[in-house]
Amino acid sequence: MTLTGSGSAYDPPADPAPRRSTAPVPARVNQYGPPRRIDRRVALVTGASSGIGAATARRFAMDGWQLLLNGRDRHRLEQTASGTSAVVLPADLAAPDGPRLLAQSALHTTGRIDVLVAGAGMGWAGPFTAMPHTDIDRVLTLDLNATLHLVREVLPSMIAAGRGRVVLLGSVAGCVGLREEAVYSAAKAGLAAFAEALRQELRGTGVGVTFVVPGAVDTAFHTRRGRPYGGTRTGLLSPGCVAGAIWEAVRQNRDEAYVPTWLTVPGRVRGLAPGLYRRLLNRFG
Repeated sequence: MTLTGSGSAYDPPADPAPRRSTAPVPARVNQYGPPRRIDRRVALVTGASSGIGAATARRFAMDGWQLLLNGRDRHRLEQTASGTSAVVLPADLAAPDGPRLLAQSALHTTGRIDVLVAGAGMGWAGPFTAMPHTDIDRVLTLDLNATLHLVREVLPSMIAAGRGRVVLLGSVAGCVGLREEAVYSAAKAGLAAFAEALRQELRGTGVGVTFVVPGAVDTAFHTRRGRPYGGTRTGLLSPGCVAGAIWEAVRQNRDEAYVPTWLTVPGRVRGLAPGLYRRLLNRFG
């Protein structure tokens, strides 16, 4: 089976000689000067080169936010940034120092981060016993570990400012567990627990945590994970729909957002009637 980046998050490695973009070139980080101070609200969006991440960046830009865009492919980030004042910050979050270096670059560029949208992630589909150990590590590293480390690096500045919001992108797989997506389900379930625990820990600091759970989204994620989407395309959400839900959740300081809202049902059935839930899952997958 194939391990690949999700449509909302993790890009294939950039070519050794990336293509030049015709898009306006955003400002670059001044590695030697003092940190800049930005008066506008600032959002750092990971996985911003395509899918949900790119759509989320565009939605925030529509409201005048200053965007910091992260992914591994500079060319695709610049496409997302085209027509905006967004700054691209290419970085590999799966690298040992990736989260720390990204946070440092972001804070150096704008002097503040009001919202972190942690959308970077990847999937893998197939029997767990067939999954190479290296791929187990890579999924857990990007989908869970890197996100936790990035939040750890960004939070102190938010707490010091007395404001901010962390947005974590989950999945229905983390709520109910999906067959042949065991590791991906585990990583997203870990994010769900992390979001709840962190939310309680940050009470009274002015910093909030939003956990977003989308259904199947019309991106390249399903193909890249090694298995195309099995339903009809009409059943897929658009990245813009999820981006709109993220935007509204941030605007309203909401703790959770399910897209669509009926996705709360499987988790409730599992909690109230686990036997019934498993019978339904065995029948309908």
